[in-house]
Amino acid sequence: MQKYLANDYNANDLSHHILPNSATMVGVCIMVISIVKSLDPSLTNYLIDKALAIDSLLFMISALLSFSSIRLEQSTEHLERWAEIIFLLGLVSMTLITVVFSFEIV
Repeated sequence: MQKYLANDYNANDLSHHILPNSATMVGVCIMVISIVKSLDPSLTNYLIDKALAIDSLLFMISALLSFSSIRLEQSTEHLERWAEIIFLLGLVSMTLITVVFSFEIV
């Protein structure tokens, strides 16, 4: 068996996972925003709407960075790293949005 070190992977392997998942999460944000828009207008729904819009932008930036990392031929490890960081930031923010609004903290 061959042991794999951190440097033994292709530079774009992670980007191939980030790209489709980021695009999916943009779709999830859009779906939830459309559900919230169909509810009665309130401050909570307004805040959910705006928070998820910002979150969808994070996922879109992550998708664009991972796509660029795949398409560019020169070393793109820095793009992939930023795509990963922004994707994780989007996941954390979506989780926080869910917790805050499901427990009606706001």
